[in-house]
Amino acid sequence: MSVILAIDTSTQACSCALNRDGEISETFAVVPRQHAGKLLPMISDLLKSHGLSYENLDAVAYGQGPGSFTGLRIAAGVTQGIAFGAGLPVIPVSTLASQAMQLRNAIDPGLVFSTLDARIDEVYYAFFRLDPQGIEAVGEAGLCKPEALPVPVPGNAECFAAVGSGLAYQERMPATYRDCFVYTDSEVHPRAGVMAELAAGMLAAGQTQLPEDVNPVYLRDKVTHG
Repeated sequence: MSVILAIDTSTQACSCALNRDGEISETFAVVPRQHAGKLLPMISDLLKSHGLSYENLDAVAYGQGPGSFTGLRIAAGVTQGIAFGAGLPVIPVSTLASQAMQLRNAIDPGLVFSTLDARIDEVYYAFFRLDPQGIEAVGEAGLCKPEALPVPVPGNAECFAAVGSGLAYQERMPATYRDCFVYTDSEVHPRAGVMAELAAGMLAAGQTQLPEDVNPVYLRDKVTHG
């Protein structure tokens, strides 16, 4: 079994979590523009509450993106610092996957459209398939204006769930999307607790990085702050 620390600062939310032999403990707070000052104390308090130090960890997972440029850089920098200092492997986890995974108890197995408000009148998006065994990406993550979302959706699905802050643009999305939503939740954020859970399977499968290879996924060349 393993002990994994996961961190995420990809949106206005800031979170860290421990996966200790399958038991998840998470600290989560919505703290816009306070991530740099909040994250390390949150991690320290979480580890201390479990009587752990960085040397007791087996890996560090982080929200790789997409998301706020500033937030992704904070998580990447903290992850690198911890991993270099303790000699740990790193596990990159999709922020969009962590959102989709949060619907597992709310919907029947099926397709999930996960989206984030990318600012500048655009959305980040990806499709995932949820089933009792876990979650699987369907295609690549993308970035576009709400009106330009790809049609048809994967597998020509006639109905699917949708999650994330990008749903603020729901009325501008193609009818193929709006008419097919069977469940929506725009209040979900990427969460370190879910990332810690997903990271366990990735660690077991050897899907890790060296600290020097930490690489946030921005999906755009133009830098935006949020």
